[in-house]
Amino acid sequence: MGEDIGPYGGAFAVTKGFWEQYGKRRIKDSPLAESVIVGAGVGAAMAGLRPVVELMTINFSLLAMDQIVNHAAKIRYMSGGQFSIPLIIRTVTGAGASVGATHSQSFEGWYASVPGLTVVTPSTPRDVIGLFRSCRDLSDPVMFVEHILLYGTRGEAPDSGDFRIPIGQADLRRTGGDITLCGYSRMALVAEQAADILTREGIEADVIDLRCLRPWICKRSSPRSRKRTAP
Repeated sequence: MGEDIGPYGGAFAVTKGFWEQYGKRRIKDSPLAESVIVGAGVGAAMAGLRPVVELMTINFSLLAMDQIVNHAAKIRYMSGGQFSIPLIIRTVTGAGASVGATHSQSFEGWYASVPGLTVVTPSTPRDVIGLFRSCRDLSDPVMFVEHILLYGTRGEAPDSGDFRIPIGQADLRRTGGDITLCGYSRMALVAEQAADILTREGIEADVIDLRCLRPWICKRSSPRSRKRTAP
């Protein structure tokens, strides 16, 4: 459910083709009412569905703040575990696209401070698929936040339907030893560019992509084709 996600295919073409493939009973175009969108998602989740709702940008999540913070994030606790909210709230963050001040804010850090919410911030097509599938397996609400300038990113994506990336596990994108650069979403890619500049000056940097702002899991695992591990 979301604004213009039906025949229009989404403001950023993320849902292009969904309407034709799945039909209007499953793909719901909504009014311009973020509180209604998230509130309907919360109710659907309480009733046993696993909805995905889309907010055109994270700026407009302010209009749904009560539904996100006081309802989606807290109902499991407030009901003593009688209800869970397997809800994914997809939204877009970030500046740099020349879309004005009220479309260019980054509020994901706010939501990372809310108990009960998971906040996921992928930076590559591979991470989008692996993290989104893991989010679909959760029984609690997720803010799935994508940077507006990453929609033109190209990269490999696994074909396997079983591919998952654990929620909260960082990715060591580059190994160094002299300095460590950490980022998430688009800034993880900027950190890699900074590491390239440092290399020309004889400084080797680790680059860590956090992938998620909440939770952070201090479990180590072997990154793909790398010698060192990220927390």
